[in-house]
Amino acid sequence: MSMQAPQAILFDLDGTLVDTAPDLAEATNALRAHHGLAPLPFEVIRRQVSNGGSALVTLALGLEASAEGHTQARQFLLDAYEQAVAVHSRVFSPLDAWLQEWHGDQRPWGIVTNKPRRYTLPLLEALLLQPGALLCADDLSVKKPAPEPLWEAARRLGVDPKHCWYIGDHVRDMEAAVAAGMTAVAVGYGYISEEDDYQQWPADIWFEECAALVDALGEFKL
Repeated sequence: MSMQAPQAILFDLDGTLVDTAPDLAEATNALRAHHGLAPLPFEVIRRQVSNGGSALVTLALGLEASAEGHTQARQFLLDAYEQAVAVHSRVFSPLDAWLQEWHGDQRPWGIVTNKPRRYTLPLLEALLLQPGALLCADDLSVKKPAPEPLWEAARRLGVDPKHCWYIGDHVRDMEAAVAAGMTAVAVGYGYISEEDDYQQWPADIWFEECAALVDALGEFKL
């Protein structure tokens, strides 16, 4: 692959760097159980994870964001999730081994996520992840697809945005990367809904499998 080597790698969190769907699925089905409903299949929930807690409530109970009871249901789901953010969640393989090497070589990397910090920090601590920059949903006045969180992450890493890759599994990630002037890298192994074609997103590079992404990143090892 002939492309300019990135000086820093930035990741979306859920569905890109860490497979958090198993724990979020548990919380989603806990909400259904609370309402006397049978659990949903894991794959059905997995496809909605990147759309956030409100989308999971809509999936679980059929309550749109404006519906009565949605806010309370969302809080129930998030409270359930907060009690178990890292029971089954793991860094995607073989990205875990690559990241250990990249981090060990003191190469800059970070995470830019729309996940609130109260759920992100315990997850990263449990997985022993120490990004050089971490931007969460509540850190700035705007979040993805706005470019500002990506710019701030690059600033903290001391790298020009144009020398950063931003890797994500949602169209908003690609929109943010393009707006930030970063190389937009779309991955197809994440939490993508059935009706969504990730290869149609405004990305610079697309990887169907995590192993293919890691192979490409491996070419940039010094």
